[in-house]
Amino acid sequence: MAKSTKTKVDEKRTEVIKEVTEELLLKMGVVAGVEVMDKGDPSAISGQGDLYQVNLATEESGLLIGYHGETLQSFQVILGQLVFKRLGEWVRVVVEVGDYRAKREEQLTAMAQSWAAQAISTGLPVYVPFLPPGERRIVHLALQGREDVESYSEGEGRNRRLVIKAKVSSQDSS
Repeated sequence: MAKSTKTKVDEKRTEVIKEVTEELLLKMGVVAGVEVMDKGDPSAISGQGDLYQVNLATEESGLLIGYHGETLQSFQVILGQLVFKRLGEWVRVVVEVGDYRAKREEQLTAMAQSWAAQAISTGLPVYVPFLPPGERRIVHLALQGREDVESYSEGEGRNRRLVIKAKVSSQDSS
């Protein structure tokens, strides 16, 4: 019984998210196909509730993505607020346009390994200029299993940056 109630709730959320997305796109004058997928409960990872992915198919992907994905991030924040207003509850909504986020994650993971190699070869910390919080997290996760480097963030707001540096082994310090 609980499962069918959960399914009905998920279906309602999915329907509302799709409607709100279509309304927002209409107001922006963007024609796009909208698909909403229930990605389940990522609370173990993010500490937040259910996750829904909104996939947008459009010829105007550059307009929606914007410079370094900033327009896409803003669209996602606004969509999340509008969905909250309509549902009366928070659900996490991630917007994907033309696999931008997936490709960006691959790119950031590769760059993280390159920055780590640079930190090890030079012995100097690598300071990565501004990345949005989600992208910094991707880099941290890409490096977290490595024994030879560490990554951390420093600074505040737009001045927050990622630092990657070689770990000093106990053999090196003697």
